[in-house]
Amino acid sequence: MHSLSAEYLARLRFHTRQLATLRALGAFQGKQRLYFEQSPEVLEDLKQIAAVESTESSNRLEGVVVAPARLKSLVLKNAAPKSRSEQEVAGYRDALALIHENAIHMPFTEGTILHLHGVMYRYMPEFGKYAGGRWKATNNDIIEKHPDGSSRIRFSPVPAHLTPMAMTDLVTRYRESLDRHLTDPLVLAPLTVLDFLCIHPFPDGNGRMARLLTLQLLYHFDYAVGRFISLERIFEESKESYYETLEASSQHWHDGKHDVMPWLDYFWGTLLRAYREFEQRVGTIERGRGAKGDRVRAEILKRTLPFSISDIEEACPGISRDTVRMVLRAMKAEGLISPTGRGRSAKWQINTNSKAHP
Repeated sequence: MHSLSAEYLARLRFHTRQLATLRALGAFQGKQRLYFEQSPEVLEDLKQIAAVESTESSNRLEGVVVAPARLKSLVLKNAAPKSRSEQEVAGYRDALALIHENAIHMPFTEGTILHLHGVMYRYMPEFGKYAGGRWKATNNDIIEKHPDGSSRIRFSPVPAHLTPMAMTDLVTRYRESLDRHLTDPLVLAPLTVLDFLCIHPFPDGNGRMARLLTLQLLYHFDYAVGRFISLERIFEESKESYYETLEASSQHWHDGKHDVMPWLDYFWGTLLRAYREFEQRVGTIERGRGAKGDRVRAEILKRTLPFSISDIEEACPGISRDTVRMVLRAMKAEGLISPTGRGRSAKWQINTNSKAHP
């Protein structure tokens, strides 16, 4: 669409700081393979954490919330959904897993987009607003609602009757930009997402679909950090900037006179933050033995208040209770921690006179 025309891309100019950011992202991409080949146990843990965080944050951005315990059961144990919110969460879980497993084999086409939306809504009714895998049949302005009950139109997307044509055009221009090397992949991916959101092709779920497509496109260009660090969580943690930059870059989009720089700067900053977090987590673990026990120990040593075994389990997804108990026993023998009670209600605390305590 409008951001991907050859004329629009040819007019883009980047200043020194932006070019430095692109180089930094390229450097992280070059190093990621080294980390992927090390500590498979650690990376598996990071995958599970990212899956939970991504599913939770992407849905919570749209006002869809489920209890933490149910969230883990839905994402990590593939539990069957019991409510409408859980149906939406389970659908996102399935679509996210599909991208993580098959993104490089999923071309950016109308068929792929419709299929992903269908997967995301597979647990919802087959008709009406929540029917998956169908373009919108009515117009859908993007409305901002305020706490005082007032609202305003943030953006008026492409009308419903023009949506199929707009999506065909988006896919065609994406392919042309890619085949003709009209721009850097780190420009092409976020601009494609921006145009998708300006079209707003579905009656519901456009924001979540945009975040799924972000992961898919980044996988196509071998920027795979979203597998281990949740981009959706970072979007949620900076949601004011997320929405503000999208709105700023969508102004005058219909005329092809919009300014994409606010969105590009935000998008690149998010990706850079994810890579730095990934390097920090894996690098810190690599300096140790990289075992699950080391992760549990590190989590315990961060605690300043009494904690339970369940607290540590929650902070370390994918690690068994037996492993947590083993580490607790070892740290107790070392004099680093002590129990504050017995039985199921027992908690643990760092000993103030131990070397672990500053």
